[in-house]
Amino acid sequence: MTTLKTIKISEENYKWLVSYAGKLQERTQEPVSIDKALSSLRPQKLSMYAGMWKEYDDKKLKEKLKRGWKWEIPSF
Repeated sequence: MTTLKTIKISEENYKWLVSYAGKLQERTQEPVSIDKALSSLRPQKLSMYAGMWKEYDDKKLKEKLKRGWKWEIPSF
């Protein structure tokens, strides 16, 4: 048995979610609830994210961070 929960979301997010559910309904040609729309956004497998980020060794990461934090005051 599924238990139902109440959540609070902003008006902007609610409108986006309803719009997304409408697009999903057009694509599937069947009624789509907000719950079903949310379920479709959730990845089914963690492996879907594999390869989406770069792995750095510590030395390269520290060099990139050091370069990113250097700044100069412009001369007047």
